[in-house]
Amino acid sequence: MYRVCFVCTGNICRSPMAESVFHARVAEAGLDGLVDVDSAGTDGWHEGDGADPRTVAVLEAAGYAQDHRARQFRASWFAALDLVIALDGGHLRALRAMAPTAEDAAKIRLLRSYDPAAPAGADVPDPYYGSLDGFEECLRLVEAACPGLLEAVRGALETKEHAA
Repeated sequence: MYRVCFVCTGNICRSPMAESVFHARVAEAGLDGLVDVDSAGTDGWHEGDGADPRTVAVLEAAGYAQDHRARQFRASWFAALDLVIALDGGHLRALRAMAPTAEDAAKIRLLRSYDPAAPAGADVPDPYYGSLDGFEECLRLVEAACPGLLEAVRGALETKEHAA
């Protein structure tokens, strides 16, 4: 099983959105038995809460399923994960600081690094304090990065398969 975890701040807006979209892409590609998709937050403020209602509304309007409970990312999880996807540069720095080893730190990537149209180091902006438009923009940015991420995961699965 190849394990991917998306990480934002509170795990109620961006990372659950990315989790839902990428899970749908994995299922469409016929890889749902091979790829586990999850999400968490760098902070635990919302642990146990569902996704922000605006995240749920935007996902549902776009036809994505979601069933989410927020949780905080733990350094101990690195050992079980293949890829940790940060939604912005702050999350990237926080996760790298948390990584127990250089090998674990190498598993961390920015989501928009998988979007060939995105500038280097581009973030998915936090929509929490804004209007519904920010959540719709978040979904657009997540969807734009998911094909490249899916190709990277597919390549990693093939490499794993050949190594086995």
